[in-house]
Amino acid sequence: MKLLHAGFTLIELVIVILILGILAAVAVPQFVDIAPEAQQAATDGVAGALNSASAINYGVRKTNPAKGVAVVNCTGVAAALQGGLDPAYAITPGAIAADAAVPCTVTRTATGETATFTGIGIP
Repeated sequence: MKLLHAGFTLIELVIVILILGILAAVAVPQFVDIAPEAQQAATDGVAGALNSASAINYGVRKTNPAKGVAVVNCTGVAAALQGGLDPAYAITPGAIAADAAVPCTVTRTATGETATFTGIGIP
C-alpha cells in the first residue's frame, strides 16, 4: 500500500521561517542606512547636470553670442539649466574668467553634501 504525502511538515516550515528570519536580520541593516548615500548621489547628479549645462551653454554662446546665457561666475551656470536650479541646492560663488574652465562647488543645503562641477566662463 502506497502512502501519499500532501504538504510540508511543521518542522520543514519552521526551518524555512528560521532561515528567512536570519536572512532578514542580516540584510535589513544594510538597507536602513542608505539615505546618506542616496543624498550624495543626488548631489552628484545635480553637479553633472550643471557641468553639462555649462559645456552646452559655452558651445552655444561661441557659435551665436545672442543665444544662451552669459556666465561670469559659478552661480551663473544655474541659469543655463532648463528649469533652473532646485532651491535645495546652492552654488558657491566664484569668479570665472572668459574661456576658462574653473571647478565650482554645489551643496545640498539641508544636509551639506557637496560635489564639484566645471564652470566655463563665457561673457
